[in-house]
Amino acid sequence: MTAIEASHPPDAVMRVLNTLLRSVAGVPVLGSTFKDFMVLKFTGRKSGKAFAVPVSAHHLDGDLYAMMSAGWKYNFTDGLAVDVVHAGKTTPMTGRLIKDPATVADIAFRVASGYGAKKAQRAMGFTFGDGALPTLADWVDAVQRLDVSAIVFSAR
Repeated sequence: MTAIEASHPPDAVMRVLNTLLRSVAGVPVLGSTFKDFMVLKFTGRKSGKAFAVPVSAHHLDGDLYAMMSAGWKYNFTDGLAVDVVHAGKTTPMTGRLIKDPATVADIAFRVASGYGAKKAQRAMGFTFGDGALPTLADWVDAVQRLDVSAIVFSAR
């Protein structure tokens, strides 16, 4: 068994949760209840399509990150304007994709270490083979094997 595997709720549950998060993330009283999540509102680089994507919000060294393997991440390759709806407010930001496996693994390792094993698995969408926090080497393997990238957000 590998140390880290992707883990998400069933599709039907994800559809309900995503709909809920899109609805409440920007409501001040309700949004703060869901502060572990954010909704990214952006326009696709090639398609021109408007997206509103709920993701987990990760704070590290004063920066805000999202981590994922989903294909829409490539919209952020050269930096992209995004409205980040988080904790009841909307903030115009720029998202920049981080693809370097060593950098992404370091971010994931430090985020997971800050959460602890139980919350890290839930908040990051992974399961840990033995339930303990994975090593940095485990994260390097997982990032490459699962095509995980990070997006860092900065003020516009």
